[in-house]
Amino acid sequence: MDDFDAEKAGDDRREETEMRWTRPLLITGLWLAAPGAQAQLLPAPAAGALGGGALGGVGQIVPDTLDRLGGIVDQSGLDRLSPARLADRLAAARAARIDALLRQHGDAVELDDRREPARRGIILLTGADAAAIDKLRAAGYGVERVEAEGIDMAITRLTLPDGQSLARALRNVRKIAPQAQASADNLYFPSGAATEGRSAALASHGSVGRGAAGLIDGGVAAHPALAGAIEQRGFVAGAPRASAHGTAVASLIGGNASVKGGGVKGAAPGTPLLVADVYGDDPAGGSSFAIVRALGWMAARGAKVVTISLVGPDNPLLAGAIRLVRDKGVMLVAAVGNDGPAAPPAYPASYPQVIAVTGVDGRGRLLPEAGRAAHVDFAAPGADMMAADMAGGRDKVRGTSFAAPLVAGRLMAGGTVEALRREAKPGRGKGYGAGILCDTCRNMD
Repeated sequence: MDDFDAEKAGDDRREETEMRWTRPLLITGLWLAAPGAQAQLLPAPAAGALGGGALGGVGQIVPDTLDRLGGIVDQSGLDRLSPARLADRLAAARAARIDALLRQHGDAVELDDRREPARRGIILLTGADAAAIDKLRAAGYGVERVEAEGIDMAITRLTLPDGQSLARALRNVRKIAPQAQASADNLYFPSGAATEGRSAALASHGSVGRGAAGLIDGGVAAHPALAGAIEQRGFVAGAPRASAHGTAVASLIGGNASVKGGGVKGAAPGTPLLVADVYGDDPAGGSSFAIVRALGWMAARGAKVVTISLVGPDNPLLAGAIRLVRDKGVMLVAAVGNDGPAAPPAYPASYPQVIAVTGVDGRGRLLPEAGRAAHVDFAAPGADMMAADMAGGRDKVRGTSFAAPLVAGRLMAGGTVEALRREAKPGRGKGYGAGILCDTCRNMD
């Protein structure tokens, strides 16, 4: 049995019970609101500026700001910080992003009972029987059965009674339906920075057959390097819509430098791509339900490998969907994020069925901002490298987001995890998993 098919013994999901701040504080030039929330470095706000413009409008998770949310804006000197200083800086940055999101889009986003960001007023339920559903209706919850293509999972979406917070509602629902799994529709963020440009046309090269590589991210822009078959579908409002992050990640899987003007070589050049845009125009994009629906579509279309360069909290619905699509033979690759080694484990990379990927720089060193997962399986280049941009050229990228597609590409080419293990080169100590893959895939010349 493959390591990635092994189930956890018992229920090892940890309930995060520690208290977290909700009042913003200014620490080392960054706003601190919720230390356990997933986020990345952002520029410090102007002194005394707590209003909507304090963070330059970075709260909206749509393609024009997607990459600033997911990336590390100020990368200078990270490798010179002590572990304690680095942890403080990244924790403050994580909190800053969540605070900005809540201040700018509080009508669409709120915190769940673990202080993690989620779609406002929505609870997702699995495993509820008819009696529990009747009790929930009687308690004032709106009940809707929803479907995810390709996944045999009964999902019920609850809307909350007026005036009830998500955190309180989750506690109530778990009391009313203790046998069911109730979760917030948690939000997931990109795990790397790519330079955003003006709006661009979507890449579209017809229908993709079975055995393609899948990408769950923002949409992918038309680019000379992406000349292979590409099919895109949106899973939130306004999608699919091209984003710099999705375009860069796609180019590192299937970019073909031999095409005139391509300039970017992926780990599996020319491989066909199924692209699921889970952001679109939705300020609460990147949610667990959108990702679950995207996973189902990938499974139904026969995707061979799916890359998810997004990070967020553990979520029962997402965990169940990942088990189901893995059972259908889909191999999953995810980035460990850029919240630093002191951050909570990132998901979906931490699920045992997922190949977790960290990033290294041009010298083969682990990125100081690289996050952690319950396991790390491989490392790949995540800095000192280039990827496709929105203008048809290429630009520098940084983050574990860009290591994951290189591993996915090599998995497409090699076919098995065991082939990756044979290909991997040893790292400089612990934290590299089975070793470094695709160490020449930097597109720097």
